[in-house]
Amino acid sequence: MVVLDKMLDYFSVDMGIDLGTCNTLVCVRGEGIVLNEPSVVAVRRGTNQVLLNGTAVGFAAKEMLGRTPGSIQAIRPLKDGVISDFEITEAMLKYFIQKVMGRSRIFGPRVVISIPSGITAVEKRAVLDSADRAGARKVYLLEEPMAAAMGAKLPFDDAVASMVVDIGGGTSEIAILSLGDIAKASSLRIAGDDFDDAIIRFLEEDRGLRVGEQTAEQIKIRIGSAWPLDQELAMKVRGRDVATGLPRQIEVNSEEVRKALSEPLRKIADEVVKTLREADPELAADLCNPDLEHNGITVAGGGALLRGIDQMLIDRTGLCVKIADDPLTCVARGTADYLENLERYKSVLESNVEEL
Repeated sequence: MVVLDKMLDYFSVDMGIDLGTCNTLVCVRGEGIVLNEPSVVAVRRGTNQVLLNGTAVGFAAKEMLGRTPGSIQAIRPLKDGVISDFEITEAMLKYFIQKVMGRSRIFGPRVVISIPSGITAVEKRAVLDSADRAGARKVYLLEEPMAAAMGAKLPFDDAVASMVVDIGGGTSEIAILSLGDIAKASSLRIAGDDFDDAIIRFLEEDRGLRVGEQTAEQIKIRIGSAWPLDQELAMKVRGRDVATGLPRQIEVNSEEVRKALSEPLRKIADEVVKTLREADPELAADLCNPDLEHNGITVAGGGALLRGIDQMLIDRTGLCVKIADDPLTCVARGTADYLENLERYKSVLESNVEEL
C-alpha cells in the first residue's frame, strides 16, 4: 500500500489552492502559480446547472455579475472566507482542478488548500468534502496566516516572532508566528468585500448614486486609500440616480473614498492592536527589535495593495510595517512552499485522511 501511494504521488499533479472569497489561485509543484481566476460561477437560476457546459466559471462568470437576465445567476459560492454554497463550490473546484491537470490525467492530485484560521470544524469539513468530490486524491488544509508567512519568506521555523496581516476578500487574518506554528492569531470577517460594500453605501447615502459591486471594486483599486495622499486622485463614476432612477455620472475623489473606507479599516487596525496587546512579552520584544530583519508587521493579500495601508498601521502600532512582495499571490505561494515540503509538514496539517 505504501509503495502504491508513492507511485500515485509520483504520477499525480500536486497543487496548492488559495480558495479565496474573491479569487482562487492555483499553483503546481515546481511550476508556481498557473491559474488566477475570480471565485464566481454562473448557473441557471433555481438550479445548480453551470452554464456553458460547466465552464461558466472564473473570468467567464465574473463578466456576468450584475448583468444577468432573469434566467441566469452569477454566484460567488464563498462568503467571509468560507463555503456558503457547497455544490457550487464543488463545481468550481472541479473546473479549476481539471483545467490545471488536463482531462487526460488518470490519478487525482494531492491538494493543499488554505483556509481562514477562525473557521469551525464543520466549515473545514465542507472544504475537505468539496475538494474530495471535485477529484482530489488527498486534501490537506493549511491556515492562511501560515501560508502567507511562508509566501512572504518570513522566518517561519525560527525561535523568533514574526507577524503577518493577510487582508483578503472575505477575511483579515492576523497572526504572530514562532517555531513553525501560530503563537497568537485572530480571524476577522472584515476585508476587501467590506471595503466595496462601504463604497457602495457611501455613494448611495452621500452622493445619491447607486453602483454595483464591480464598479465599487474599480473605485477602490483606482483611487482608494487608507492614508492621505500627496496628490489626491479622482475618477468619473457611472450608476443609477437614487432619486430619479435614471443613469447618471458623477466625479468621486480619493478623499471621499477614504472617508467611506474608514470604518472597516479602523476595525482591522483595532484587531491588529488587540492581537499585539495579547502577545507574550518575548514575542512583542522580537517584533520591535530593529536588529531583526523581519521585525514588525508584514501585510499580504489584496488589501495590502490599498494605498497607505502600511502608513495607517504604522500610525496605530508604532511598528515597522512592510508590504509583502506580490501580496496578491502570497498565500498561494505559501501553499506551493508547503507542497515542496509536504512530507515534512503533512503530519501537522488537517486532511481528508484523518478525522477532524
